[in-house]
Amino acid sequence: MSDSQNNNDTFTKLKNRLTSRNIQKNIAGLILGALGGFLYYRLVGCNSGGCAITSNPYISILWGAAMGYLLADIFKIREKTKAEDPAEKNS
Repeated sequence: MSDSQNNNDTFTKLKNRLTSRNIQKNIAGLILGALGGFLYYRLVGCNSGGCAITSNPYISILWGAAMGYLLADIFKIREKTKAEDPAEKNS
């Protein structure tokens, strides 16, 4: 197997993996969680510096991103197969 074909196979596998609905859901949860962590830092925050999470924006964003990812990962989306597709059944 040549290097270009091997690279193409790797790219195809990566593309298929990233276009999975579960991965997209997890990435969306990560982004929304990071945004939520930043908003929590800005709106609630901790002015004294005694709060370990909310006194530093980077830690707050990382914490929010982790929580968003974990929350999104709880729910699994079942991938549709061709036999389950209602458009195929009506044809």
